[in-house]
Formats: sequence, C-alpha cells, structure tokens
Amino acid sequence: METLPLDLLMFAGLCILVLTGAPIAFVLAGTAVIFSLIGWAAGELNFNLIGALPTRLFNTMNAESLIAIPLFVFMGLILERARIAEELLRTMGALFGSLRGGLGVSVTLVGALLAASTGIVGATTVTMGLMALPVMLRYGYGPAFSSGIICAAGTLGQIIPPSTVLIIMGEVLASAYQQAQHQAGNFAARTISVGELFAGSLIPGLLLVGLYIAYQLAAAYIRPGLAPALPREAMVTADGARAGEVSALDVLRVLFPPLALIVAVLGSILGGVATATEGAAVGAVGATLLAGMRTGRNRWALWVAVLGTAVLMAMAGGFDLRLGRPDAPAGDRVVLGIALALAGLVLLAVAAIWRDLGRDRILVPAMQATARTTTMIFTIVIGALFFSLVFRALGGDLRIQALLEAAPGGVHGAMILVMAMMFFLGMFLDYVEITIIAIPVVGPPILGAGVDPIWFGVMVALVMQTSFLTPPVGYTLAYLRSVAPPSVSTQAIWIGAVPFILLQLLAVLTVYFLPGLATWLPAQLF
Repeated sequence: METLPLDLLMFAGLCILVLTGAPIAFVLAGTAVIFSLIGWAAGELNFNLIGALPTRLFNTMNAESLIAIPLFVFMGLILERARIAEELLRTMGALFGSLRGGLGVSVTLVGALLAASTGIVGATTVTMGLMALPVMLRYGYGPAFSSGIICAAGTLGQIIPPSTVLIIMGEVLASAYQQAQHQAGNFAARTISVGELFAGSLIPGLLLVGLYIAYQLAAAYIRPGLAPALPREAMVTADGARAGEVSALDVLRVLFPPLALIVAVLGSILGGVATATEGAAVGAVGATLLAGMRTGRNRWALWVAVLGTAVLMAMAGGFDLRLGRPDAPAGDRVVLGIALALAGLVLLAVAAIWRDLGRDRILVPAMQATARTTTMIFTIVIGALFFSLVFRALGGDLRIQALLEAAPGGVHGAMILVMAMMFFLGMFLDYVEITIIAIPVVGPPILGAGVDPIWFGVMVALVMQTSFLTPPVGYTLAYLRSVAPPSVSTQAIWIGAVPFILLQLLAVLTVYFLPGLATWLPAQLF
C-alpha cells in the first residue's frame, strides 16, 4: 500500500467526479466499482469482502429509525403545500414589521419553525426564497442582507430537530459508538438513540436562532437603511389585519396549530413516549389534519377522524377487539360492533379529508415529492455504503485512524482535524454521503478516546451546517440561487452569507468549549 495508496486515490477520484455534476449516488457507486476492480487486480483488496455488501445494505435498510425519513419529509411537504408557512410569514411580518430588521426576524423565526416541521435544508431555503426574498427586496432590504438571512434560516433544518440529517446520523453514530466500545473490551455496549441526538441538538439550534436575530437587530440599528421598517400598508395578515390590529388571538390562531404539532412530535420523542419513527407518524397525520383545517371544508370530517381514532385507541386498551373469537363474551361482542361502526365512520371522514386535499392539489403532489425525495436519499445511502465498504477494504480506515492518533494535541487535536475534514467534505458532498462514509471511519477512534457521542454528533452537524453556508459551493447558496430573481447576483448571495458563517463558527466554538449545551438535556431526559 506504500507504493499504491489506492484509498487516497479513491477519495481523490471521488472529489474529481463530484465536480463533474454527475448524480452523486452513481458517482459513489461507480467509484467503488472501479477501485474495487483495481484493488483486486493489484492484489490490494480481497474481493470476498464485497460479499458483505448485501448484508450491510439489508441491516441499514431494516433499521426502524430510517422509516422516520419519508414520514418527516411528507409532514414538511404537506405543511409547505398547505401554505401554512406563507400565513406564518405574513402574521410575523405584521407583528414585527414596525421594527427595523423586523421582517428579517420574522423570516428567521418562520425558518426555525419550518426547520422543526420539515427537517430538510433545501425545502426550507427554497420556500423562504420564493416567499420572503421578493418581499424583502420590495421594501428596501439589501440583496446581500436578505440573501444571508434566508440562507441562514434555511440551514436551521440541519440542526433543529426533527432533522433527516440527525436521523441518519443517529443510526450511524450508534453503530460507531458500539464498535468503539467493543474495541475497548466492553461487550455490554450502551447504545444511543435518535431521540438523544434530537435532545442534544435542540439547545445549540435555539442558540443559533438567537445569534441570528441579535445580529439582524444590531445591524439594522447601526445601519437603518439596510433593513428598514415596513410601511403600514405592507403589514397585513392573511385575514387582512394590519400592524397595530394584530391581536394576541390572531397570533395564537396562526402559531398554535404548527407549534402544537411540533410539540406533539418532539415532545413525544424527547419525553420517551414514542420513538423517532412513531413521532414521525404522529407528525405526518397531524400535518394532514392541519392541511384539512386549512381548506375550511368538511370540518366535521376532521373532528370525526381525530375523536373517533382517540375513542378507538381507548377501546383497544380496555377491551379485546380481536375478530373471529367464537368464545367472546356478549359484552365484548357489543363493544366490537360499536368499534367496527366507529372505524367505518372514521374511514368515511378520512375519505372526505382525502377528497378535499386532492381537490386542492395538496396530498397527491406531496406524496409524489416524498417518494422522489426518499428514493434519492436511499439511493445515495446505497452508493455511500458501497463506497465506504471498498474504502475500508483498501485500508482507508486504518490510514485515517493512524492519522488521528498521530494528531498533535491528543483528543482535542484529533477532534479539530475531524471537524476540518467534515467542513471540507461538506463543500463537495451532501450530508447523507458525509454521514454514511465519514462517521463509520472517524467515529470509532474518536469515540474510543472518550469523546461523548452526542456532543460529537452535534459538533459534526454544526460544522456541516457551516460548510453548507460557505461559498463557493455551499448547498444552501445554490438552493437560493436557483429561485432568486436575476437582480440578486451570486456575489451578493455569497457576501450576505459571510456574517452568518462567522455566527456559525461562534456557535461551533461555544458548543466545543461548553459541551454541556449538547449533553445536558439528553442526560436529563434519557
């Protein structure tokens, strides 16, 4: 391997092929195929190791926590297509618009709510870019300042739970942590859950929201022309209420449904009542019901579906509702008949909701987009698993482990080296590839040195979030460029991101030197 470092050549080949713009899933798998054949021909790779790929794929795809991904994606897309985000933005704009920088604060707050609803960086950035950027430009906000606010708000979907990044990372990090404990001789290894990672990322995510808002208000105060207050005629809610006419009841009416959904989902997960997958199912159903309320038609169907399902669950907990029992007591048969009639009524209500959402072109497009997004994610996962297997078979994990052990400064030096590598990878690869490829390689030696897995996962998520915001190839910048008007130049988008990159780095340093920000809440809850 000294004469032919195939692992390094493989990584270099991946970086070059990514720059061609080819689909990343096929780049990963193609690179793995090419270098597995080269390694086999050169005698550097035992081709029998490739036989482990089906087992690794099956074990990964069989992980229950990954079922949460399509459910959370569906939840976010339903909320997006139901125009709930637009109503939130208009109400927040009417509430804060009289302040200098108030519209930017509204965008950040709505972005945080969307991040907690969708968990997808691209969805939040594109949605806010389409809705908020034209309004900000129309009322005197600078193009760079507006772009920076939207891009920063979009990246919150990376760190604020529930996040698809954290779901995939939680599964991979748990495996790396168990491997580290096995290598240390502890075969009764403790595992970590996606819920713990959600809890660990919550306070750092809220810290970032606070930093963004503080910067925007300070910048607007120092330079009033950068983010002027909105004129009164611009501050109108969806119901026509203007600034000064927006009551607490108006704000509560708009904020309560999505906040209640977020609390129900995150509260059930963080409280240990439900797993991430079960919480995602609650979110998907809740988002569908919220979209049904948004249409304003057949409200009876919503109440029947919700109350009927609750009564059925209570009946199932108190009675044996199994069908086909010849020896069932008469009382159970009566209860079973009532349950069947109630289930039929719930199905009729669900059919009415389905018809309404289909009429408004909400449900079917959301399902189609969910299928496309989920397929893309899992195709990347398959390619990344194949790449990781070949990379490790060529000795790449041993090389990286030796590099980390030789890093000056011990554990802190190794952590800084890993964070720098994650930042660099974030400029070329998506979060799925980084998580599947890098964490299984760097995770065991880092975690084996005594690093807390939750803190490590949160640090990786924060660093990747920073890289997604960094020019010239930050993913969030590219998402905004795809929907920004021609009057907003690419240079303006890049310049606008710089202050928020500095805030991101401040958050990274804060969590690095105060690890309790990431570890305190999981310790209290779990």
